[in-house]
Amino acid sequence: MTKADLINFIFERVGLPKTEIQKIVETVFDTIKEALKEEEVVKISGFGVFTVRRKGSRIGRNPKTMQTVEIKPRKVVTFRPSEQLKQRIQKSMS
Repeated sequence: MTKADLINFIFERVGLPKTEIQKIVETVFDTIKEALKEEEVVKISGFGVFTVRRKGSRIGRNPKTMQTVEIKPRKVVTFRPSEQLKQRIQKSMS
């Protein structure tokens, strides 16, 4: 699902003008991005938790040349789904 798909889905369900829905969706995503940039935990009840995790430097290997390279420290965004989301996905597979 793309952002445009999400906007269309909300438009069909709610009926607000698409421009208003687009502003709301953009604001929600911008708020989440800003919180993650500040390394805050973002909890969305019934959906899951986004966190920023720091990964230290490590030695990796270029698979083409087999040469070792240093992988620099970095930050990564992780997502842990809520139990409700996990259960809903499992039910859809049954």
